Amino acid sequence: MKTVVKLLVSAAALLLTAGSTGFAADIIEGPVADYCRTVGTSNLVLTENTVDLTKQVVKLMDESVAVANSPEWIHSSRPVFVWASEAKVACGMAYGYLKTNYKDEDTLNKCECFHDRMVEYMN
Repeated sequence: MKTVVKLLVSAAALLLTAGSTGFAADIIEGPVADYCRTVGTSNLVLTENTVDLTKQVVKLMDESVAVANSPEWIHSSRPVFVWASEAKVACGMAYGYLKTNYKDEDTLNKCECFHDRMVEYMN
């Protein structure tokens, strides 16, 4: 009886491991989604003046935080809350970099992109 139980447990573990590995490989090899419709550099990255750039980033971050905290969007069936959450994190990171006088293009692009997606799903 113990041998049968051990065999079943081993088979189950093997199946779980094999199944999860196959699933992970499918995710990695699958097509990568392009969340931003515009390819290239965002308007934020093109902003030369650091003071203006910081104001714009803070504005996008504040709007995203407000939407992410709004019960209207938290309980909505549209993905507004998801994009607001992503935007507030990306904009917060961009703002943190700007406070150290570093202009991180990746986080600026994500900040604008995710905010644009949030606004798109709100309408």
